[in-house]
Amino acid sequence: MGSRLKAQIGAHGNTALKQRAKFVSSGVAAYSSIVVDHAQNATLWDSEGKKYIDFAGGIGALNVGHCHPKVVSALKRQAAKLTHTSFHVASYSDYAAVCEKLCRTIPSPLPQKAALFNSGAEAVENAVKLARFFTRRSAVISFGFAFHGRTLLCLTLNGREKVLKSGFGPFAPEIYRAPFPYSYRPPAGINPKDLTEYCLEELKRLWQSEIPANQTAALIVEPVQGEGGFIVPTPKFLKGLRELCDAHGIVLIIDEVQSGFGRTGKFWAFEHEEVLPDLLVVGKSLAAGMPLSAVVGRSEIMDAPPAGAIGGTYGGNPLACAAALAVFEIFEKENILNKAGSVAKTVQARFNSFQKKFSIIGESRGLGAMRALELVLDKKTKAPLPVNQVKQIIADCEKKGLLLIKAGIFDNVLRTLMPLTIEDADLNEGLDILEETLEDFCL
Repeated sequence: MGSRLKAQIGAHGNTALKQRAKFVSSGVAAYSSIVVDHAQNATLWDSEGKKYIDFAGGIGALNVGHCHPKVVSALKRQAAKLTHTSFHVASYSDYAAVCEKLCRTIPSPLPQKAALFNSGAEAVENAVKLARFFTRRSAVISFGFAFHGRTLLCLTLNGREKVLKSGFGPFAPEIYRAPFPYSYRPPAGINPKDLTEYCLEELKRLWQSEIPANQTAALIVEPVQGEGGFIVPTPKFLKGLRELCDAHGIVLIIDEVQSGFGRTGKFWAFEHEEVLPDLLVVGKSLAAGMPLSAVVGRSEIMDAPPAGAIGGTYGGNPLACAAALAVFEIFEKENILNKAGSVAKTVQARFNSFQKKFSIIGESRGLGAMRALELVLDKKTKAPLPVNQVKQIIADCEKKGLLLIKAGIFDNVLRTLMPLTIEDADLNEGLDILEETLEDFCL
């Protein structure tokens, strides 16, 4: 790259940061100092031409990578034909085709239907609406450490207070919370092996003390918690929820916005426990970063409200639907699930070695390629590594060419959401950078 062109690109980046500081709300997070110029697969280039390996993946929205050729081609074709009518005004085939593709991913003998929206949070809101209308009940139960979005209802469902909920109340009524089995940090006096039974009993106690089961419309749960810190529930917890929902006529909503589309090694994370949702919430990697989400579920629930009761102006936009259909084609023709398994094995092996090597790693955990490291001051006490030190590790990775983001109720978890299509060389280089950064930090 010529020095003049590099200077021009760099100046553009500086301008963008100044504009952000002056005109963008400071409430919008800035996880890095990068100003992106372009990207391809699992690589970003900033405004100065510096290359970064992307372990953030648009916060899990890019399982098929940045600018996949099939997605780009689909967007170009669609942009020349139709950009918007609103599906409420005039139908178009791709909306229904995306719904069909989604329905066919659910391994259920019961008829399935779907509806499309813009974001994960919007899909969660509509799943709750559908469950309430179908059951004619009002209460909804979510779980500790959960994250379901940033709208008012979703904030109420979330199981984390700072910084997400502080100062934004009052919150939506008729939302209750039960404990989630976080085996690395169990309640005092509870053996991690007993967490499934403990959490299910606490849920039953909630029905005895707070809200009757016969007034509960839905339980909403992540099969692997995302923002909570990639917490994998203990064995048989999801099955226990399914059984309790069946016993009491409660709709089981499974939120796979972050864990879906192969992230855990299966198309949906709920498949690991062979548990079927009544309603499934999806988003993020559904359309390779285009704004598209969905609720997929039993036809009798999806059809319960009258026409016009769900939907939205932009939900299922033609461009986003074209991208989603390209994503399904990529999964079918490029064996993405097999690639996800390969990525998972590499990351798991390296992370497990990091846990043995570095004193600040309390736990290496995850499911498939959805893996994380929980950072602590002391492995015995499990005291969380302070967030300023976690941020320093992330910033040091950035300087060396790795984009990484955090999670966890203490902001002390490093999580990996790299594209599942990442090249082996880039994956290993990124893991080498992380290892070097952790080694430097521990000196």
